[in-house]
Amino acid sequence: MKQMTELDYLGLPPAKKKLYSIGRFFAAIPGWLLNLLKKIPQGFKKFFCGIGRFFKGIGTIFKEGDFKTRLSFIIMGFGQFFRRQIGRGIIFLFMEAVFIYYMVCFGFGYLKDMGTLGTEAVTKTLNKYGLEVLTYKDNSLKILLYGVLTIFIIIGFIWTWVINIRQNALAQKLIEEGVRPKSFKQDVKSLGDEQYYKTLLAVPLLGIVIFTVIPIFFMILIAFTNYDYSHLPPEKLFGWVGFENFRTMLATDVSGSSKFSFTFREILIWTMIWALVATFSNYFLGMFIAICINKKGIKFKKVFRTILVMTIAVPQFVSLLLVSKMFADEGIVNSILQKLSIISDKIGFMTTPTLAKIMVLVINLWVGIPYLMLITTGVLMNIPADLYESAKIDGASGIKQFTKITLPYMLFVTGPYLLTSFTANINNFNVIYLLTAGAPKTMAYEGGAGQTDLLITWLYTLTMTNNDYKMAAVIGILVFLVVAVISLIVYNLSPAMKNEEDFQ
Repeated sequence: MKQMTELDYLGLPPAKKKLYSIGRFFAAIPGWLLNLLKKIPQGFKKFFCGIGRFFKGIGTIFKEGDFKTRLSFIIMGFGQFFRRQIGRGIIFLFMEAVFIYYMVCFGFGYLKDMGTLGTEAVTKTLNKYGLEVLTYKDNSLKILLYGVLTIFIIIGFIWTWVINIRQNALAQKLIEEGVRPKSFKQDVKSLGDEQYYKTLLAVPLLGIVIFTVIPIFFMILIAFTNYDYSHLPPEKLFGWVGFENFRTMLATDVSGSSKFSFTFREILIWTMIWALVATFSNYFLGMFIAICINKKGIKFKKVFRTILVMTIAVPQFVSLLLVSKMFADEGIVNSILQKLSIISDKIGFMTTPTLAKIMVLVINLWVGIPYLMLITTGVLMNIPADLYESAKIDGASGIKQFTKITLPYMLFVTGPYLLTSFTANINNFNVIYLLTAGAPKTMAYEGGAGQTDLLITWLYTLTMTNNDYKMAAVIGILVFLVVAVISLIVYNLSPAMKNEEDFQ
């Protein structure tokens, strides 16, 4: 792209300025990627240097520590016991005992089988009556699940072990300086005082690890297995297949994978179209309605707001199912149109591919506009009226006031929400599933996908209907990558990120 001077840029119309900025952004992407590639070796260097510093620090503690500190490397809490920190010592010793018990009785067995995910699922034997008896042995799902859990338990234990070592080193240093270390009573008191943030964050952090991080890690590993209906535990085993599932999903030149890759490409395109149209149509129409209702001279403002809020009060589960029945082939809309002789044949609102996509976009307006109306109403009330008065004195038209005052202010305040709404629409399961359930279905798509399916609803079909968990896991990873990349790009381009100083 030809470089433009600052004076030439300032002389451009607003629309051309925006186009030029967008063009510069995309033209800079190769340079960013090159810089990223250059930083990767530096990142690895910093990572390994950090590991080296960590082990050096642990070695220094062992070298300079007394026998209590050194013995705490093996028996956690030993140093605390002999430094009158009985409470800490009991906790550390208990955690080590529980860890050893878990690893001996369960953990090592599951870690040992992680490499194969089991070798024998079922054995068949005859009892004394001559009847066949099934004995279940290895279960790949349990091996993988408990193996992942064991890995996180080991990481948690190592983190606890390091805390134990560092606390021993600190207590030794304090005693050498003539300062008595904190007692257990003082530790408990501090958790409700200066370290109260740790008390508050402990349970949420543990919940995030158990219910978010571990399931995500488990799902990622599922994508590298052949876990599907043909390899369904406990009767059957599944194993590792490497990147085969990703090649099946993405590579069109691999034999037998073109249908899956075609389906993924088509559904990804429709998902992006749906997310863009659903997000920005709701945003601008909701803003327009809010501006109209808040305009001076408009009567019955409370009535209009109440009517719109009523659509929020009705659960989406009820309203969307009702609308889907109304526009079905045998629904009330087709019946009324036929009785009025407006149409002779039934209109496939939800069974014609293009019309079904238009219908879900239109119906989503009815669901989403009230939310945006309420949000933008609050923002509009906070825009200083002096700005509009000054613009009127300068002769600015209504459109000019909107583009120069209202819209920039709205984008700044609601920019993060707009990004969140776009991400939510990519994963908008309710509207699509309750209206069409992905229909109309087509034989051209793989995995039971339909013309209106989003990636998230296709993932649901793969798991709940087809039991194709490996491909569903692949889709989950790809959805995360798509959402993460788009979110980072859009957020860095949003006025909330770039022009914060303009609204101080």
